[in-house]
Amino acid sequence: MSTSPIVTIVGAGLAGSECAWQLAERGVRVRLFEQKPHKRTPAQSHDFFAELVCSNSFRSAALANAVGLIKEEMRRAGSLVLSVGDECRVPAGGAYAVDRERFGPEVTRRLHAHPNIEVVAEEVLAIPSVDHPVVLATGPLTGEALAKDLERVIGSASLAYYDAIAPVVLAESLDWEKVFRASRYDKGGDDAYVNCPLDEAEYDAFLAAVLAAEKAEAHEFEDVRYFEGCLPLEVMAERGRLTLAYGPMKPVGLRDPRTGRRPFAVVQLRREDAVGTAYNLVGFQTRMKWPEQKRVFRMIPGLENAEFERLGTVHRNTFVRAPEVLADDLSLRARPGVFLAGQITGVEGYIESAACGLWLGATLACRLHGRDVAPPSELTALGALYRHLRRPRDDFQPSNVVWSMFPPLESPFEITTNGKRRKLGKSERHERMSERALTALEPWLEATRLAARS
Repeated sequence: MSTSPIVTIVGAGLAGSECAWQLAERGVRVRLFEQKPHKRTPAQSHDFFAELVCSNSFRSAALANAVGLIKEEMRRAGSLVLSVGDECRVPAGGAYAVDRERFGPEVTRRLHAHPNIEVVAEEVLAIPSVDHPVVLATGPLTGEALAKDLERVIGSASLAYYDAIAPVVLAESLDWEKVFRASRYDKGGDDAYVNCPLDEAEYDAFLAAVLAAEKAEAHEFEDVRYFEGCLPLEVMAERGRLTLAYGPMKPVGLRDPRTGRRPFAVVQLRREDAVGTAYNLVGFQTRMKWPEQKRVFRMIPGLENAEFERLGTVHRNTFVRAPEVLADDLSLRARPGVFLAGQITGVEGYIESAACGLWLGATLACRLHGRDVAPPSELTALGALYRHLRRPRDDFQPSNVVWSMFPPLESPFEITTNGKRRKLGKSERHERMSERALTALEPWLEATRLAARS
């Protein structure tokens, strides 16, 4: 034990717990710092690790869903979170839900019992200065002192304290007879944006619906202070009838090719992925409840039958601008021995946070044993989520794992028994993408497979 490598992990949430387990199972000693029971964040109410603070759901269990796929990949990779989750699972229809009063305590018990893990009950106020790797997995409510120290290292412009996420719609669900492709003043090419034009009556009806829609209440631990650069849609709407028309819905520089005139207002959709399978609604971060978002946004011309890959949120968060701040191994460019895992990197959700910890723990363990391992294939959910953190973009936002992160199938068609060409349905395409992913995952699993507890 005295000659084996060591890693310090700060934070025993989902990402930190998973990262610690992956390292420890591969023979790396872990010193796991957790401020509980001495101190809790405002969101926490228990002293056990991996506390599920908002919901007991890990979302869909189906392989036709990207989050269902990433759970299966994690399960095959020896995930602590999925092992305990499977043991504590409760009936929830098509969702994967757990008994949170059993889940967290069991994660805690297993980590305390592992011979390669030392748990230190202590708040960490600054990035540890040690001669071995450090992993910061402190989550969306990273303590003020540690966040300030991280800000000192990477610069204030690279650390966000608020998370504003716009909805994303599937391209195939748009009514292409009502929308048009164009960039303002013909700058940037016509394929970057899709525009949904509204006349004055349509705009006023949409505005009234936004104002009347039921809004989600802030959590008690959230100090809701909006940035002017990412105001929720309804906050802008409350400032006056034309605020949206002069803000995210401004029509300047655009002409509807069907009429030859400038619309009264537009909703711009920006391409979410390279091949244009999904688009986000530019500037449409919102606190409207999710059923209300679907109802209100389907009032927009061209979105009447929109299928949403992601819905909008605005909530308290702490995350770095990962493509700029992190190296390919998820270490800080400014401090190469310090790694980030979980929501602080810019992934969103319980499972995605744990997946980030799993990837980092497995690959870092291999490196410490003298073997560098390439990231999983981009065809896998783990690889797609990793590449979300690496893809350079000016408007980097946290995200769940979604299908638009994956390369599409080579062909969305199949030849039937009578020789005809049939287009695959959405669920069929996703199921085939899942099959492709699980096959593509095998080389990475083999590369990271080291003797457990060596």
